[in-house]
Amino acid sequence: MESLESLYDIWVTRNPKFEVYFRDGEESKDGLLKKFSDFGTGASEWMEAKGKTFGAGYELYIYAFFLGLYYGKKKPLKGKTDVLGHPIKYWGNLENKKGRKEYSIIREYIFAALVAKTEELDLIKLEKGDLVAEDAVRMLIDNMEEYANKGFYLMKEKLDEIPDFLFKNTGFLDMILDLVQPSYSHDEEIEEL
Repeated sequence: MESLESLYDIWVTRNPKFEVYFRDGEESKDGLLKKFSDFGTGASEWMEAKGKTFGAGYELYIYAFFLGLYYGKKKPLKGKTDVLGHPIKYWGNLENKKGRKEYSIIREYIFAALVAKTEELDLIKLEKGDLVAEDAVRMLIDNMEEYANKGFYLMKEKLDEIPDFLFKNTGFLDMILDLVQPSYSHDEEIEEL
């Protein structure tokens, strides 16, 4: 008999996939992960000097997940995929680099959102033993990957439309606020000031 706690313990050992395109981009252009994070190097004191908004690649992945989640749509992965390099349980476990604090609670928020949004996950069947925990975790990971993938595509579409949008100080914040506060307009707020 499996419980939600044991499901979480299995889920955090996974390393979700992403489309390689979002790491490498096309032709000679870097993909989103290389452009906005220290992908493959993690957070460091050089992050700001390199003009990176996010430290490790999983930070942008987390953002992409919530972007897709708040947008309310998923997008299946296609083409070549890769993993981020760290299982979920290590996301946000920073050793106080650059004065940053651990943000392990975000993992719990992601898990809770996935449980709530994974329609095919039947927790009663899991408790009764009619659903194997590995299958339940696969459902959660599939949904996580698809929400994150949609978030990556939303960022790409925004950059195709307005190439410098995510390079402005509030670009990433504005994208999320547009989804959680549809009437929010950062430009109107600036004009009022």
